[in-house]
Amino acid sequence: MPLRLVIVGGVAGGATAAARARRLDEFAEIILFERGEHISFANCGLPYYIGATIKDRDDLLLTTPEAFGLRYRLDIRTRSEIMAVEPAAKRVQVKNLATGEIYYESYDKLILSPGAEPVRPPLPGIDNPRIFSLRNIPDADRIKAHVDTHHPQAAVIVGGGFIGLEMAENLVQRGVKVTIVEMLDQLMAPLDPEMAAQVQLHLQEKGVGCELDNGVRAFEEKAGRLLVSTAKGKQIECDLVILSIGIKPENALAQKAGLTLGKRGGIQTNDAMQTSDPHIYAVGDAVEVRDFLFGQPTLTALAGPANKQGRIAADNALGRRATFKGTLGTAIVKIFELTAAVTGANEKSLKNAGRPYIASYTHSGSHALYYPGAFPMAIKLLFTPGTGKLLGAQIVGPAGVDKRMDVLATAIRGGLTVFDLEELELAYAPPYSSAKDPVNMAGFVAANILKGDMEKIDWQDLAGLDPEQDVLMDLRTKKEITEFGAVQGAVHIPVDRLRGQLDLLDKTKRYILFCAVGMRAYLAYRILTQNGFTARVMSGGYRTYLAAKRSLAGQI
Repeated sequence: MPLRLVIVGGVAGGATAAARARRLDEFAEIILFERGEHISFANCGLPYYIGATIKDRDDLLLTTPEAFGLRYRLDIRTRSEIMAVEPAAKRVQVKNLATGEIYYESYDKLILSPGAEPVRPPLPGIDNPRIFSLRNIPDADRIKAHVDTHHPQAAVIVGGGFIGLEMAENLVQRGVKVTIVEMLDQLMAPLDPEMAAQVQLHLQEKGVGCELDNGVRAFEEKAGRLLVSTAKGKQIECDLVILSIGIKPENALAQKAGLTLGKRGGIQTNDAMQTSDPHIYAVGDAVEVRDFLFGQPTLTALAGPANKQGRIAADNALGRRATFKGTLGTAIVKIFELTAAVTGANEKSLKNAGRPYIASYTHSGSHALYYPGAFPMAIKLLFTPGTGKLLGAQIVGPAGVDKRMDVLATAIRGGLTVFDLEELELAYAPPYSSAKDPVNMAGFVAANILKGDMEKIDWQDLAGLDPEQDVLMDLRTKKEITEFGAVQGAVHIPVDRLRGQLDLLDKTKRYILFCAVGMRAYLAYRILTQNGFTARVMSGGYRTYLAAKRSLAGQI
């Protein structure tokens, strides 16, 4: 008898599992149930369809049920909702949403890919028809139709995560004035505050309002418009609202079936993507998987991991042995002309886990500075003291961010250290990089810290300086200070004049050195310490300090 495999849910996890299963077994009976009309569509492209960057709606459809079913000889049933899973009987209860018919299908192996649903808190006025969430193509159709038909002047986006920022850009491109309301005190929670501040500054340069540390209390109609009331008493008038607060796993089926759920509400799986029932597997946004660095259960709503999990679940369901080794949460987002990316741990997660770490910052050009079109990118590395093993990375910049983040995510996956980053041989030609790639430069700076070639302090440490002992020294030019601003109380000595002024300095003081990004401060550190002075370099320089200071002061 051929194996009977039932898959619940399409898109990244379920559709991948179905295709993989057919490639492994030409004779298996494979049935894919999907509640909606589309089994495989580009979730990540939905904001760009609303913003009209993607013109043709059909471009979002990666395949049709008919084409997918024909190519892989699958029994695909759309508009079919699974009402219950009965593990003891090894069958599922199905409702045909077109006819209302309820029937049963048996399985030998079952793969659950139910996904996640947007969080929709029970706030007053939340059911207003002009308040939208974005999860699938019908959601995108509704939002786009509203924008096309009603031409809203203003929108409020509740939540400053990846989808919220993408929607902000695309609504602005449609001529809508956008305000983001975020309960946290920063945008993009996976980034650390000083890195997120650079994103916030760029958004505001594009006219996007940012109400941080300020949640939504209620929605109401007023004179034909929506009024959004915040926790801090602010009232924002708009014409539509996009809820981008977050998502929660769709775990109802699994829960009713008696499958074990994790502490965060996801379906608990092992490294084979197997649930507590040996015949049932689960993949995608609904499952808890292992964090690659910490080994703890985590939820990761990303298409890449979901695809891999679907493939692994199919392998194991059909008798092979494959394992999912964990997720780094590698993610990237475009915000107008800026790109922000993250992988691995951030400072918050490292502190919560009690893991010792060191942070370093660099600012490098996206390619050779003498070749036209180079842009600076800020790179933050997090690594272990002593060994220098990479723990996390964050990059913000206008160009070249994606390929550097991919290198760093691969390096973390491979257990590499900052010393390995120094030695990586990466592709170089002036239009693409520099002879010392930004990844190499990040490795050099981090390795200098570990080797003792440079002692550093971070921007957070400036508040704890001793005014009797510590002296801030600005190594920038007078023109830079005039153009970009000064740090109050800092002594100004351009680095090229430092050697000639050593006799004027006090060796009983400790000099806190900074320039624009850190290179001149490092050079000054080497000069001073080899001449008997005590010094520290402010990591990341004035650029990092300024972004962090503005963010903390609410000036951005």
